[in-house]
Formats: sequence, C-alpha cells, structure tokens
Amino acid sequence: MRLLLPFSSPLSATSPPSLPEHPPPSKIEFSGITKIFKKSAIGTLTGALTLTLVLSSPIPSVAASIDPYLSMTPPSLSPDSSPEDCPNEEGADTEVLEDDVRPQLVTNEGIVEEAWEIVNDAFIDARSNRWSPETWQKQKEEILSIPIKSRSKAHEVIKKMLASLGDQYTRFLSPDEFSRMSKYDITGIGINLREVSDGGGNVKLKVLGLVLDGPADIAGVKQGDEILAVNGVDVSGKSSFEVSSLLQGPSKTFVVLKVKHGKCGPLRSIKVQRQVNAQTPVSYRLEKVENGRISVGYIRLKEFNALARKDLVIAMKRLQDKGASYFVMDLRDNLGGLVQAGIETAKLFLDEGDTVIYTAGRDTETQKIVVADKKPLITAPLIVMVNNRTASASEIVASALHDNCKAILVGERTYGKGLIQSVFELRDGSGVVVTIGKYVTPNHIDINGGGIEPDFRNLPAWGEVKERLSKCNTLQQS
Repeated sequence: MRLLLPFSSPLSATSPPSLPEHPPPSKIEFSGITKIFKKSAIGTLTGALTLTLVLSSPIPSVAASIDPYLSMTPPSLSPDSSPEDCPNEEGADTEVLEDDVRPQLVTNEGIVEEAWEIVNDAFIDARSNRWSPETWQKQKEEILSIPIKSRSKAHEVIKKMLASLGDQYTRFLSPDEFSRMSKYDITGIGINLREVSDGGGNVKLKVLGLVLDGPADIAGVKQGDEILAVNGVDVSGKSSFEVSSLLQGPSKTFVVLKVKHGKCGPLRSIKVQRQVNAQTPVSYRLEKVENGRISVGYIRLKEFNALARKDLVIAMKRLQDKGASYFVMDLRDNLGGLVQAGIETAKLFLDEGDTVIYTAGRDTETQKIVVADKKPLITAPLIVMVNNRTASASEIVASALHDNCKAILVGERTYGKGLIQSVFELRDGSGVVVTIGKYVTPNHIDINGGGIEPDFRNLPAWGEVKERLSKCNTLQQS
C-alpha cells in the first residue's frame, strides 16, 4: 500500500473563527530601509511528509514523528471496486476482502526485494548522484546472495541499503513507526478522504481511510462511504482538502455528515463528535506607515496546515475592511507543513492560469504543472518575508508569488527543501519513505539545495516595491 501524505487542522464550518489580532514578538518599521530581521527562537520544529505533492520538513526525524495528514487508498477500496449493479442496499454495503490484501507469508528476502523494487521504480537522486540502475542491480544481487535468517536482520539490511543512496529523506519505517504514522488524520474525526472519479467526468468524495475506534468509526461512518454534505453544506465540487477543513473544529463539538453507504446504499445523517482542537497558524495586525498615509496589513503564517488558507482569507478581509492597501506576509521560520495548503495559499494571490509550481520525477504521477484556477483575492502590492528557515511549502508560496510578479521577497536566502517524498507499506507492515520527485519554480529554478534568493535584505520603501512589481509585470508581458 502506498500512503499519500500531507498535514493539517481546520476550523468548524459553524464555529466563528478566532484569529489572534496582536503584534508578533518583534515590532516592524516600514519607513525607508530599516533593519527588521530579528532571529526568533523556536522551541520545537514542525513539518510533515506529504503526498503526490509530498512535502517534508527539512528535519527528517521531526517529519517522521508528527505527520498528521494521511490520504490512504487501500487496495480493497480502489475507485474501480464499486459493483456495477445494486441488487440491494445490504449488498451495496458489503465489503469484499480482495486476494491481494489477505494476510500472506513473506520471506525475509522477499521483504528486502520489495523495498529494493520500490526504490528501483520510483527513487530520484536529487543530490548525491550515487544512484544508477546498474549499481542498484548489483547491490541487490550482492545482498540476496547471502541468506537473511531473521526479520530484524531483513530490516537492518533495508536500512543499510537505503542509507547507501545518500538521501537523508529516504529511510525505513519499522512496523510500529508505520502504524503510528497511518493513524494520523487531518479531519479531527478519524477519516481520510479521497476524490474518486465516477467515470462520467464527475468526482465523488469517499472515505478511503478510517481510523479504527475513531469518532467517525464509532458513529457509524463506513469505509467507502460517499460524503454528500457537512453540517448541511453540499460538498459537490469541493476538494477533499476543502471538505477536511469543514469537518474540523474545536474538540468535543459535533459535526453532522450526510453520507451514502455503498454505491446505491441508503442516505444517512451521522452526528460525529470531534476530538482535535484546531490551532490557527495565522496572526495579524494593521500598521500605519509614512506618517500615517499608508495602511499595511501584516500577516504572520507560522505553518501551513488545513487552517492556513481559510484563516488567511479571514485576516486579509478584516485588514482590507480596516483600510489596508499594502500587505506583508511573514514566512520567516515557517518550515512548511501541508503542501496542498501552501498551494491553495499561493493561488489566493495569483491570476487564473498562473503557474504555482512544477513537479518533476520518474513516475508520470509526479510530473505535473499546478496552476491557479480562479481570480486573485487581492491585487495589492505584497512583500513576503523569508529567512534561512523558510522551507518546503513556504518556499513554494514564496517562489510562486515572486515568479508571477505578485510579491517581492525580503530577508535571507531560503532553506532549499524542494524534494517530494512518498510512503510505501511493505508486506510485513513496515514501510519505506522514498524521495520520488522535486519541485521546480514557475521560473524553472530547482528549489532544492540552493533555496530562493530574496530581492532585498531589508524592507524597502513601498514606492520601490510598486516600481519593482511594475517592471516585473512589464517584462513578463513582453
């Protein structure tokens, strides 16, 4: 089984958003060229592995331990597994255990070979240039020429085999580590959603991951259920990310799901109690600069979780209502989080058709162009503040806004984490995390390793910001 990962924690559709409207620790002055970058200490680092746009924190040990977004596609619940006919409702709810998911005996050598094949098929060597099909084939022959007498020895062999790749993000997960990772969810009710084509050009949202004894499981949600509405809101046309945001809210509150069991099963309204207390990553304030003539909306984004886009929209609208005509988005010390949240955040500022990011890899699934699909929420001049701890999803946002002439970057060169990882389950319940691709900016710059160079070290005057953005747009259109 392959796990497709991101990260998050959204607001309830019914509860009013609570965003902190107070200054972040350091005061920021906007007149002239002022030195404003003070290092902020972070007690803990946050990050996550993700999905087909898979993200990871620059620190692998952190990423492996706190990844809260799983979108799982069990083999027995593939999009094609729905029956063609619906003889009765009971039959529509029946789940059939496919042969390929029944417990099977697997040899120690078989587990090692399975891990080897995953790397052989999907791994991209983005840094060390140590890997080649020939050397990898030779390594397999050498490893399997000696009997592997225990499962623990097989796991040690896999660890050494992966370490030889020279990629700090490609690593082995013990069965216990893999099990803990697969229990995370971003909805707060213990389900993972996937968009599934109905074969007619439309998309359905289905429950393709269900935490055993989680809130949704206890309330009666079933694996394979189609989600039709959340708290009375029709979810037709919404993405799994958007619906996951609707599902989340304060711990102990309730959310009502309208679901359909099976392909033709009955419709049910199910009340589920949430168990996760969502945390907003957004804080903001209004600044008056240039002797009070200009109002600047300052927004700090600590991480990209499933609340990020929603709360950023709320903050920007409130700041606009208060008269903000310029904006600063502070991504310093933002190590990333959920890639999809970063992509959706970038789209808020881009014109329809603008490129957000390119992804490149050996697998065609990782070779994609992500573009904005709506008009921008705001068109005001924007500064994005970055430093050497601005990483991954934050770098996607910064590069998308910069390369499309929507923002200038101010601060330090970013971290340079532009690799895509995916998580694969092995047949004994262990797993491997493998680098399968990388991000490339709209201007075709490889983020990984080098990071993104800012336009200015210190904040420029707003007149200079407008002039720089105007020149960028002129060059882009010529």
